[in-house]
Amino acid sequence: MQTDIDPRKLIGRKAFDRTGAKIGTIAEVYLDDATGEPEWAAIRTGLFGRDAFVPLEPSELAEDTLRVPYDRALIKDAPDFGVGRHLSPEQELQLYRHYGLDIAPASPPPPDRDFGRLAGSEEA
Repeated sequence: MQTDIDPRKLIGRKAFDRTGAKIGTIAEVYLDDATGEPEWAAIRTGLFGRDAFVPLEPSELAEDTLRVPYDRALIKDAPDFGVGRHLSPEQELQLYRHYGLDIAPASPPPPDRDFGRLAGSEEA
């Protein structure tokens, strides 16, 4: 998705699945904690107001609507964490798994091989 859009302007827009079937209306947008970029949208579906979370990265904003590249059934079966609260790392991981998206684990820093030695000294 384009990253220059104001996330507040997504709220209230209609969302459609990959076949063009209407999913619902965007109720809230969640930003990535590290980058501040829009990462997830909570879409209000159906008459009872269930919220389905969808990833914004593979989605496209076209003609004032959000096009989500997943089937409506998969979207409606997504975990519902409710809106208005922060998504925990565990909840985000559940969503990534639900949509079959890869998330690269944070790579640990390389080991400090010079620990305990003075710079320029050689071990005996």
